[in-house]
Amino acid sequence: MTLSMYQASVPAMLHTLAALTAILDKAEAHCAAKKIDPAVLLGARLYPDMFALTRQVLIVCDFAKGTSARLAGIDVPSWPDNEVSFADVKARIAKTVEFVKAIKPASIEGSEARDITMKVGGQEMKWKGQDYLTGFALPNFYFHAATAYGILRHNGVELGKRDFLGAAG
Repeated sequence: MTLSMYQASVPAMLHTLAALTAILDKAEAHCAAKKIDPAVLLGARLYPDMFALTRQVLIVCDFAKGTSARLAGIDVPSWPDNEVSFADVKARIAKTVEFVKAIKPASIEGSEARDITMKVGGQEMKWKGQDYLTGFALPNFYFHAATAYGILRHNGVELGKRDFLGAAG
């Protein structure tokens, strides 16, 4: 049995987006219980040259919508990055989930050889669909999701590996 491009991308990203929402719920509850200004956690980073929590979440969302759109051969929507609260970042995740779920599996199937071209750091990059998914998109998606988890864990939010893995983990 083979794993299709849709099966290798959309369900995995939706699962992690759901887990990230639950992690953010725990972070918000942690702030309330410990009387921490939520802006402190949302602005936290693991190291000074890394992005803050809010930006990590937005990048996770950008990879989910961008990957699914590129594999489907449709335009990637552009959304303003103006989230400043837990409600805002969770709404961004929900908007991303809605977009990704609206993409029909048939539009992603067979995208293994689709040409994917995009700018990364101002430089044009080109891949075939499967190489883009497995060598760039999914590693980046998971890197930023794990970094968001790490920021929160580092700042005392009681999280474990099962939180990152989500309900089926």
